[in-house]
Amino acid sequence: MVSTLLGGKISDKVGRKPMVITGWIYYAAIYLLFAFLETRGVLITTFLLYGVYFGLTEPVERAWVASLVPQKLMGRAFGYYNGAIGIASLPASLIFGLIWQKWGYEYAFVTGGLFALLGCVLISGVKEARRAEL
Repeated sequence: MVSTLLGGKISDKVGRKPMVITGWIYYAAIYLLFAFLETRGVLITTFLLYGVYFGLTEPVERAWVASLVPQKLMGRAFGYYNGAIGIASLPASLIFGLIWQKWGYEYAFVTGGLFALLGCVLISGVKEARRAEL
């Protein structure tokens, strides 16, 4: 909850897109930590840091979606947003599991982190609009 409030406050100052990109870079770093775990303490700490990622980034992503569309299209925009996440989750999970099974968990987490960084590159081209501009 603290990270959610902090993420919103930072997002209001620096903008939605920079905050999401920073969050996804943080996510990639967390996945690299998962790839190279050596102790139970590091595992627990990494899970806690993963929770901080969600708090910092997830609400900002939703706020960004809301800022990109007029009020009358917000329901549809959130439908597309959540639909895309749902549709992408199944193949992402399957690929992650296949990589884990064939090459080990280290490769699965490194691949997940690399895809997060690719996502940063892809969203760098998305506009960051304010509702007043629409």
